[in-house]
Amino acid sequence: MTLLDEIVTKTRKRVETRKREVPVDKLPSRPTEVRSLSDAINRCCGPPVIAEIKPKSPSAGVLGQGLDVGARAIAYEAGGAVGISVLTEPDYFGGDLENLTNARQNVRLPVLRKDFIVDNYQIHESATYGADAVLLIVSCLGDGLLDFLGSVKDLALEALVECHSKSEVEMAVAAGATLIGVNNRDLKTMKIDLNITKELAKYVPNDRILVSESGINTADDVRFLLGAGAQAVLVGTALMKAEDVKQKLMELRVV
Repeated sequence: MTLLDEIVTKTRKRVETRKREVPVDKLPSRPTEVRSLSDAINRCCGPPVIAEIKPKSPSAGVLGQGLDVGARAIAYEAGGAVGISVLTEPDYFGGDLENLTNARQNVRLPVLRKDFIVDNYQIHESATYGADAVLLIVSCLGDGLLDFLGSVKDLALEALVECHSKSEVEMAVAAGATLIGVNNRDLKTMKIDLNITKELAKYVPNDRILVSESGINTADDVRFLLGAGAQAVLVGTALMKAEDVKQKLMELRVV
């Protein structure tokens, strides 16, 4: 069993528990209007960086000891982030749905829920906690992607559809995804290669937004990825490790 398989198995069990505790028809309605991540990327006057709040990860360990989510979100906005990605998976990434709400309440930026979405319940839950967009991973959803995109649209949210191969990109495009993420990390082997974005960009139509994810540490990385065809990048570990978060984000955006 791969790490991804383990995470998905635990996620399914966790979601079933939550569904019993709070059925979908008992979830509170969305408390705020939706902020468009796509619009924010298109309006950005510099390299668009989605900055991530990630307390820990299987590859990097603990990243956010004593993390103040609200303060981190404010620093990201001050550094010029175009949006904020918030990990909500608890076991492997130290995430929490409350972090999603906390981040959004402290900024004017769109907020992405980054988790392993395997049940439509999680999309409704994302709206309840204030997400403007959700991550959908093609390798987790397969042929179910179209249905999940429909649920996202019904709730007036956006989806960042994550791919790692040509076939996954083609599936995302065929399903109508407008925000397509290319993960430079293979979730099965955990290896990173920025050239994955370069290889897959050619299969993303010009009317879609390509977001490169994982392994982005320097302004040179950002330059390479934008030159390879990405319209935006998502940065997590490098920002979580930075002593001066605002300064690091500003450095990444000097291209």
